[in-house]
Amino acid sequence: MNKQLVLSLVTVLSNSVPVKIMKLPLFISVTLLFSSHLLATESVESSQNEAESKTISFAPRSEKLTRQIEQALDSKGSAYQPRTEHLQKDGSPIYTNRLILEDSPYLIQHAHNPVDWYPWGPEAFAVAKRENKPIFLSIGYSTCHWCHVMERESFESSRIASILNQNFIAIKVDRERRPDVDKTYMQAVTMIAGNGGWPMSSFLTAEGKPFYGGTYFPPEVFADLLLRVTDIWKNQQPRLFKQAQQISDELKRLNNQQASAGQLSNNTVKYATSRAIATHDSLQGGFGQAPKFPQEPLLFLLLSESERNADREALNTIETTLDAMSQGGIYDQIGGGFHRYSTDNEWLVPHFEKMLYNQAHLGRVYLLAWRLTGKQTYKRVATQTLDYVLRDMTSPEGAFYSATDADSEGEEGVFFLWTTEQIRHSLSKQDAEFAIELFGISENGNFESSNILHLPTALEQVADQYHISLDKLGSRIDRIRNQLYQAREAREHPLRDEKILTAWNGMMISTLAQAGMILGEPRYTEAALQAAEFIWDHNRLNHGELYRVHLDGNSSIAAQQEDYAYFAEGLLHLYDVTGSKHWLNRAKEIADNMSTLFWDDKAGGFYMNRGDEQLTSIGRPRDRGTDNAVPSGSSVALRVLQMLNSRLADFKYGEQANAILAVLANAIKQRPTNYGYMLTGVTDLRNGELSAQRYVARGGVRAIARQLTAQQVVIDLSIPPGWHINSNQPLQKGLIPTTISIDAAKTGWQMNKVSYPESITTTLGFQKEALSLYQGKVQIHLEVDNRNAESLVIPIELGIQACNDRICLPPEKVALRLPMMTN
Repeated sequence: MNKQLVLSLVTVLSNSVPVKIMKLPLFISVTLLFSSHLLATESVESSQNEAESKTISFAPRSEKLTRQIEQALDSKGSAYQPRTEHLQKDGSPIYTNRLILEDSPYLIQHAHNPVDWYPWGPEAFAVAKRENKPIFLSIGYSTCHWCHVMERESFESSRIASILNQNFIAIKVDRERRPDVDKTYMQAVTMIAGNGGWPMSSFLTAEGKPFYGGTYFPPEVFADLLLRVTDIWKNQQPRLFKQAQQISDELKRLNNQQASAGQLSNNTVKYATSRAIATHDSLQGGFGQAPKFPQEPLLFLLLSESERNADREALNTIETTLDAMSQGGIYDQIGGGFHRYSTDNEWLVPHFEKMLYNQAHLGRVYLLAWRLTGKQTYKRVATQTLDYVLRDMTSPEGAFYSATDADSEGEEGVFFLWTTEQIRHSLSKQDAEFAIELFGISENGNFESSNILHLPTALEQVADQYHISLDKLGSRIDRIRNQLYQAREAREHPLRDEKILTAWNGMMISTLAQAGMILGEPRYTEAALQAAEFIWDHNRLNHGELYRVHLDGNSSIAAQQEDYAYFAEGLLHLYDVTGSKHWLNRAKEIADNMSTLFWDDKAGGFYMNRGDEQLTSIGRPRDRGTDNAVPSGSSVALRVLQMLNSRLADFKYGEQANAILAVLANAIKQRPTNYGYMLTGVTDLRNGELSAQRYVARGGVRAIARQLTAQQVVIDLSIPPGWHINSNQPLQKGLIPTTISIDAAKTGWQMNKVSYPESITTTLGFQKEALSLYQGKVQIHLEVDNRNAESLVIPIELGIQACNDRICLPPEKVALRLPMMTN
């Protein structure tokens, strides 16, 4: 097999946008086999018409299974509305399959299809083996528009259901519950079909080995394909088995492939930054052409480099993209929050689903961008996004739901669209005319005769146009937004996927904790604390292992590596904002379990899951560290280990972080822009975090910089009992003083005055002479001036040496990055 071609397939899987690639020569023969007309059209139509006229029957069920399904349906209550067109006269469903027993809104959506669906698990594979039937595997998620289309067209079709039930074992998988299964078969589909996406449609043997696959199929094509697969299975089965074995061998080789160890130079980060900038759309923002995804991992990398190295080009790239997205239709101008991606270059027409992970990561991106630039629009977007989550995506217990659908009233995006008539009906005449101009609303519309609200003109320019302050403009817009939001609430809402995922909640906890710290907003901190307690209480077993999913009071599905990584990251941010060791200890427990359960002791790196019997023939899937729509589990794990390394007196965390880099170094050097979030972790590991709060003395001393006024800054030091640092004026030569400095020549910031606190003079057991020391809580005050500075971040350097009565740790210098106060 051509190894370069295989590598290109793996690369495609790391991209958010499906990419057409050449099919592997190995698979062409079976692809041609399926595309040949082995069955006459008349035969297909005859079978389909015959099936349409009959009630579909499911395979016989045991009394126990029948009782479980009936009880599960009854437990839904009288308000439950089966999602099917196959209903009795009293509104009850004609069909109910095993998916009614699952804790996934996506699977429950398909519980009343006439297809006899099985969930992923040993039962389905055992039946396929016993009955010598191929498996049809369908993978999707609850807010996927094209998944809904294929459901309506094919899985609700009696004729197609009849073909599936007679000739296949049909398995339905929620990719958000089982990302390991999704990734495994996405590799296979991409090899076979040249591209991947959702819904994903695969054909497998009873051993889980794929022999054919694709994505969405129109109903006539799908029915024809099912009959062709059936015919080949019955008449040429050895050929399919050979094909399945070849594909499985290649997947297993990829999963078991050991990366060669390497080293990563600091130039890799600079190269990744330059490559990201090179792919940037300098006119309309974003990276590459439509469809445009936000690509948050790259935005995190550019933010880090623009602050750490005063990289003006990186900052311009960030601002162009964030401005364009916040003004576009990808941002919900009324309710706040972001849609998943834009179908056009201008960010105007989104795919209307809203994912929790986008809110978490883009909320954090805009928050950090405001911290860096002081641009009030970024703060506004960040808070509106977080407020949207707290208002519309939060459970009564404080955990966060997964997503909302693109569709409502049977159409895509209709919930978010407006006409001029609707605007005028909802607002006063003066406000209506202002809103029509502000949001670019027209009689003809910009999407299917209606309007996606957007901002053709930046708010700063609008404020200038109306000769009012940006704050005053914001107040007027907020009043209008609230009125339009209330009017929109009367519409039929898109479906909300209310499953609670550990990893995605971890993302949101991280962002809210940072928002609480950076903005000084206790409500965000409190929301993060409530969510963390919920996950700890409901998705954690007594011995520290995690569940991935919680829905309707039940937790299930063994958590994957990314669940541990993201949750640990959130807990560490809670430690930072609260100072409570309670959260640090919990983060340590989760991180230690992550390493125990998922680390490959032989080859290094993390596996995605703890192993799955049904994936044995293909191999245990690995996390290769490449970012997709969200940072990879390995990227987050690296950051978790780096954070623990600076907060705990245990060197093993830094050693494992470097072990991750050694495993992935050569892959990162080949395609560095696929590892944006990991590279931010690399720079933090080597150079320290970009924060107004730092840990020194092996995590024992905590330093926090706060701005009291425009020129007044205070540094708070917390020194643990039994430890001390030297004062700024030690009594003996050779002792390291505590120092505060700012490099005026490099940064443009001036430090006009520094006031150190009064020290204590005492003697300690290891020295007879008196010492001038600081202990316990210490405050150092300084006056700053930014007349010559371009950056709004005050770069303070703290120098200390921590000692107890037996040892002194090495002297340290750490950078505190304090965002300047803005109005």
